[in-house]
Amino acid sequence: MVIIDSGGANLASLVYALERLDTPSEVSSDPKRIRTARRVLLPGVGAAADAMQRLRRPGLHELIPELTQPLLGICLGMQLLYRHSEEGDTPCLGVIDSDVQRLEPALGRPVPHMGWNTLEIDEDDPLLRGFSASDYFYFVHSFAAARGPATLASVNYGRALTAVVRRDNFWGVQFHPERSGAAGARLLRNFLEL
Repeated sequence: MVIIDSGGANLASLVYALERLDTPSEVSSDPKRIRTARRVLLPGVGAAADAMQRLRRPGLHELIPELTQPLLGICLGMQLLYRHSEEGDTPCLGVIDSDVQRLEPALGRPVPHMGWNTLEIDEDDPLLRGFSASDYFYFVHSFAAARGPATLASVNYGRALTAVVRRDNFWGVQFHPERSGAAGARLLRNFLEL
């Protein structure tokens, strides 16, 4: 398992979460290592423009959309799979043909959206095997994608937002499985079994 070094603060948490699942991993930005990995994680915490700049330096912005092994984008990593983010007016990887928009604050719905939420599962998928409406996941984000054709599950935060997305061998989750306790561990195990 290779965790792409996108500069996110959640890299160590992911390594530890995988260790708890007896899965060795390495953090890398080496295109050759990423291309030959059996599975790839694209994490992210921070700003879309900074993360994309970090991916461009070693040419990963061109490599990632061409990968054929299972890839899971996490939080900002999921957003980077989209065509464009309003955050910094940033062109992203274009794997998902849609855009990411800023969340609008409202009474009782501050931005960032931070806390534990359940999912509304829209589509069956091996990544979501064994989950129900009673499973909670930890979210922290200020930008999100609306529900679309690639949405597997959504979260309600004033409106339906994509919480889990898939296109071919690319999956993404808006929440942090590495911080989501037993439910997050189960999701990571499902990814390892894809």
